[in-house]
Amino acid sequence: MTMTEALRMQVQHYVEIADEKSLRRVKAMLEVDQEDDFWDALPDEVKADVEEAILQSERGEGRPHAEVFKQYEKWLTK
Repeated sequence: MTMTEALRMQVQHYVEIADEKSLRRVKAMLEVDQEDDFWDALPDEVKADVEEAILQSERGEGRPHAEVFKQYEKWLTK
């Protein structure tokens, strides 16, 4: 038995004994997994901005998250 087959059997068992709330969660998870990647839905301008930000980060430009967080800490701790 392959790992996939074993997992399939385990999932089938869980589905058989799951309550409605759990089944709805699993269904939602599977539906999201079937949707297109969110990246594909982004406008080209947003993708370009994200890609530029990644390049800047790789070059060591920008500020670490912890440093930025300290700047706004007084608003985030309320």
